[in-house]
Amino acid sequence: MGEAIGPMLASAVAVALSPLPLIAVLLILASPHGRANGIAFTAGWLLGLAAVVASVVAAGTALDPARTTPTWSSWLKLGLGTALLLLAARQWRERPRPGRVTAPPAWLLSIDRLTAARSAGLAVVLIVAHPKTLIPAVGGAASIAAAPTGTGVGVGVGITTGIGIGIGGKAVAATLMVLLGSLGTLLPLVVHLVGNDHARHTLGEWRAWTATHNAAIMTAVPLLLGAEYLGAAVSGLA
Repeated sequence: MGEAIGPMLASAVAVALSPLPLIAVLLILASPHGRANGIAFTAGWLLGLAAVVASVVAAGTALDPARTTPTWSSWLKLGLGTALLLLAARQWRERPRPGRVTAPPAWLLSIDRLTAARSAGLAVVLIVAHPKTLIPAVGGAASIAAAPTGTGVGVGVGITTGIGIGIGGKAVAATLMVLLGSLGTLLPLVVHLVGNDHARHTLGEWRAWTATHNAAIMTAVPLLLGAEYLGAAVSGLA
């Protein structure tokens, strides 16, 4: 199972560190209907991320069920890595300059008016329409799908050696990726549900820290993950 879990860990962490969903859930939790909307947002995030990961894992496994790592995953990582590096470069060019205030996205200004259903929908949109979340989700799921499959290959009379993992192992790896990638929304919700003054203070500190370091995270995470994808692609195609 390590063949599927190891390569996807960096992608899952990149999804969890995406600042926009973290900012969104922190603002939702601070709104008048924070508890209900926060639960709906987190549920929407979990379901949306699970749908993306499951779709890519299923498609990739069906595309090439071989016992060796397929080349399609290397070509995909090459494209995803290039896209992430371009996103990091654009984010660096558009970073806030000293003395200049950047207007927040329009959807952030309307968070106080969200219903539970719209909160869940916002979470799904932040997955499928936000490249810095969608690309790591696809890349991590592709790593799981590309893990060699099979239960064992005979090497002699009565002797077998295990190669790859089965469908169940990939399902476990996909579930783990969804949970790790959702920590950025799950942890604030859990802290909010604790409901004491210390919890509210902690959420306020997280909100301030995320707002302060948003540009740096949005540049560094795609840069590092893009380099990792390109390295994996070159290694797989060499």
